Amino acid sequence: MNRIHQKLQEDKKLLSIYFTAGYPAINDTATIIKELEQNGVDMIEIGLPFSDPLADGPTIQDSSTAALKNGMTTIKLFEQLEGIRNKVSIPLIIMGYFNPMMQYGVEAFCAKCAEVGIDGLIIPDLPVAEYDEHYKATFEKYGLSNVFLITPQTSEERVKFIDSVSNGFIYMVSSASVTGSTSGFGNTQEAYFDRIASYNLKNPQIVGFGIKDNETFNQATKTAKGAIIGSAFIKMLTNDGVSGIEKFVKGIR
Repeated sequence: MNRIHQKLQEDKKLLSIYFTAGYPAINDTATIIKELEQNGVDMIEIGLPFSDPLADGPTIQDSSTAALKNGMTTIKLFEQLEGIRNKVSIPLIIMGYFNPMMQYGVEAFCAKCAEVGIDGLIIPDLPVAEYDEHYKATFEKYGLSNVFLITPQTSEERVKFIDSVSNGFIYMVSSASVTGSTSGFGNTQEAYFDRIASYNLKNPQIVGFGIKDNETFNQATKTAKGAIIGSAFIKMLTNDGVSGIEKFVKGIR
């Protein structure tokens, strides 16, 4: 049982934070991870910057561009994560696009993730059927959970197929838009949350996109196990830097 599975069994609503590796400064990665754990965050998504991040809104795209300019690479990220398990016990997930992983070598990437203590991956552009056919065995060999995204437009059949091949949680996108683009949750989104909950899936759901404060965190976790904050956290880092982490997290719950 990896750290994600252990965390999902806790009797609480989980707060996951996304940040872009190498932003605001190239060497902030390990510091941000430690600060987030110390301030009570439950899971961390480490964004691997990519030049064409299709699922990300302007805030995360800009942070990704800045991180690449700072010199962030896949190899650099793994170097920064060396020894991180001597400092933190929180579940760590790398979120990135498939192209850099293929360039590194999928099995080599998974092996390196296991070596440095990564618990799971979120790869928005890896089709679930392709994962199931070609990569699932490799991910499982290295003890990695692969997390798939669903949206309000995802059919019940596809949701249940994703559930059948998942071994952690399902990333429930709150809307069909990109990250950071919503101002709150309305009746349509709440009906979507209720619909997914009614499927009684074996994997818990964690909601992402549009969570930015205590109100949206509570709305998102009414039926789901937890919520993910990305764009709002990146905006805070842009304005306040690492020193703003404690205040930010305390304002969520």
